Amino acid sequence: MLKIKNFFILGLFLFPKFFFAQYTDVINSNRPGETMSAFSVGKSVIQAEVGFYGINEKHDTQNYDASGFGSDFTLRWGLFLEQLEFIADIQYQNEKFTTPATSFKKNDFRQTVLGAKYLIYDPFKNHKGDVNIYSYDANKKFSWRQLIPAVSIFAGANFVFKDNPYAYGSNTLNFYSTKSGISPKIMLITQNHFGPKWVLVSNIIADYIGTDNSGYGYILTLTRGFNSKWSGFVENQGYKSDLYSDAIFRGGAAYLLSRNVQIDASISKNLKNTPSLLYGGIGFSIRYDDKHKEELTRLGKVKKPKKKNKKDKITKEEPVDQDKIKQEEDYQEKERKRKAKYE
Repeated sequence: MLKIKNFFILGLFLFPKFFFAQYTDVINSNRPGETMSAFSVGKSVIQAEVGFYGINEKHDTQNYDASGFGSDFTLRWGLFLEQLEFIADIQYQNEKFTTPATSFKKNDFRQTVLGAKYLIYDPFKNHKGDVNIYSYDANKKFSWRQLIPAVSIFAGANFVFKDNPYAYGSNTLNFYSTKSGISPKIMLITQNHFGPKWVLVSNIIADYIGTDNSGYGYILTLTRGFNSKWSGFVENQGYKSDLYSDAIFRGGAAYLLSRNVQIDASISKNLKNTPSLLYGGIGFSIRYDDKHKEELTRLGKVKKPKKKNKKDKITKEEPVDQDKIKQEEDYQEKERKRKAKYE
């Protein structure tokens, strides 16, 4: 009986190696980092990722200090296909600026992006790899296939509204956008899974395409799972355009409250002083997956060990005789009553 129980537990650990889909048993959030993962939330799944942050900014050249707070909201919705996800990414910020001559406040939407992401390549989909159901350690060994990333593309647009002080290209101190505008944003996304604990995600970004201030950037995020509840990450983001260039480093952690709810915290710091930036934030992610229907794909064949000799032959258990068990129980009950009568 103990051997059967151990085999069953081992099967539970190996089950994810037999089947794979976009959808996961527990929530898979992009927070608290800034990268976008290659995989979608799953067909008919709706996921919200919300954050609140504080910011401190100082510019040595323009001689101003700024502090404030903001919130960001990302809505992810899997529609039509398991690989397809529609995304709304919105950020609102409120700041107070102080200069030697004056002080003022500004608040508006810092970012409004609408778009869609599609997984174009998954290295493990329909992969005919061998799975050894008798050896957990054998299935944890390094595989060269882990070096092949999953690849997705994102295409969307930046929406800028009139009189927005955060409009891309606006002067920080005194310029507001004078008209509304829409500009394209595209992204190449890769994602590697190195064993059960490490995940590397990269985003290559082209932003505000076709405008006078178009820019290019990248984000690299390395995440490690410590156990079934805790995970941590480190991240590097770089951005360059004719108007602005910078490098930012982030770090943080996330905790799984339930299979559909995650909380997180992070801190960000850049390297330059024109301006110097310091962010700190907390957030949470939640998903609704009641309408999701699992679409499983067979990954590989089951690998059984070869029989070396007759001693290794697995014998079949004899069927249980229920009549004999009933007779034995009746006999034991009669004996118990008989003994109780004379006590």
